[in-house]
Amino acid sequence: MRKYFRYFIYLYVLIGFSSASSGSFEDFFGAVNRDDPVMVESLLKRGFDPNTPNAQGQYGLFLALREGSLKVARVLVDWPGTRVETRNAVDESALMMAALKGHADLARRLIARGADVNKTGWAPLHYAATGGHTALITMLLDAHAYIDAESPNGTTPLMMASQYGSAAAVRQLLEAGADASLKNQLGLSAQDFALRGARPEVFEMIAAHLRKQRPAATW
Repeated sequence: MRKYFRYFIYLYVLIGFSSASSGSFEDFFGAVNRDDPVMVESLLKRGFDPNTPNAQGQYGLFLALREGSLKVARVLVDWPGTRVETRNAVDESALMMAALKGHADLARRLIARGADVNKTGWAPLHYAATGGHTALITMLLDAHAYIDAESPNGTTPLMMASQYGSAAAVRQLLEAGADASLKNQLGLSAQDFALRGARPEVFEMIAAHLRKQRPAATW
């Protein structure tokens, strides 16, 4: 009888723990969505794992950066148990999202915690260039990000800036040494990307840069 009693006690504790974990899961992602740092910190102190993915495979820190829940993002970046290099299902990191959204302070904190500025495939510099964020581009280059990083199909940050980013970002990358002559696996150059984005001023900026680089004719 005592053995059965002990079994029921264990079962009761297990069910209670599962219910509490389920509640914590919902509370955590709800707090991330509404940018509630007090609730998030409370859950972390009670043992909730900040690296827990939601049903879509997204992590709290990535979601906070994506949705602009910056107070929660700061708590999660600074929490020792947060793995800042955790990637989502499409290999995006928290630093990539901070770079895309222009969250410079949080990107700085992520880099200080060891976030990879040179991850293979799509890199944080691609995302900063896409968003046209010159401060983020400077920060990543200062952290030794490779300026001509290639995506899986050979697309570079300059190409992304040329179609999607700001003209200032294009100019910054060119002046920092980005190779405007490169082409991706589809045979497209940064100038082609500018044309696809209907950005003739960027096309001409790159053309002028390439003309300057050509050696003078010798007779």
